[in-house]
Amino acid sequence: MNDIPEITGPALGPADGSVPRQLVIFLHGYGADGNDLIGLAPYFAEILPRAHFISPNAPFPCEAGPFGYQWFALTERTEEEMLSGARMAEPIINNFIDGQLAAHGLSDGQLALIGFSQGTMMSLFAGLRRRGQMAGILGYSGRLVGRDVLDAEISSRPPVVLINGDQDPLIPPSQQPEAMEALKSAGVPVEGHIRPGLGHSIDEAGIEIGRVFLSKIFKAEPLA
Repeated sequence: MNDIPEITGPALGPADGSVPRQLVIFLHGYGADGNDLIGLAPYFAEILPRAHFISPNAPFPCEAGPFGYQWFALTERTEEEMLSGARMAEPIINNFIDGQLAAHGLSDGQLALIGFSQGTMMSLFAGLRRRGQMAGILGYSGRLVGRDVLDAEISSRPPVVLINGDQDPLIPPSQQPEAMEALKSAGVPVEGHIRPGLGHSIDEAGIEIGRVFLSKIFKAEPLA
């Protein structure tokens, strides 16, 4: 019997009406829901017209308020709490990924994860531990959970792009070089961008960085 919670959320595409050639999964931040990131899909669909985009709601109601969802609790925000939470959420995300790939007849190599904040934590945690190597991971306003165990647990090394704001009050920009050092040490190709004047958010430049990254990893033909 499968006791793993099922998750779902808003979806979009492919923009050209064809059968999906790529799958892009958004993982939202703490206290948000799938609608928070699916609005980015049209921007990425311009360069990935054959991609199916989906942004599932996290499996648990957010403990901090009456609305939104969380991938795991953040009552103390310690490394130990986040590592334990990431381990708990990982099979839920992998189950969702497996179901989406099977539904569209795609493989890990045709998959990209895009995360924001806690969703970036989970994109990195789950993505680097999948046996099949996905096309890439794009992380906004996030950090790497489980740095000390990464070398022992990593299963695949997809390219990663991290984008953080230098005015982020929730995830200090100092988290990015720490994450990059750990990822590089584990053999993961990683590129980092610190956006000046940006808080805990995504700006136009960050979207464009993401578009270039997705186009590169999928070698995509944009919409005419």
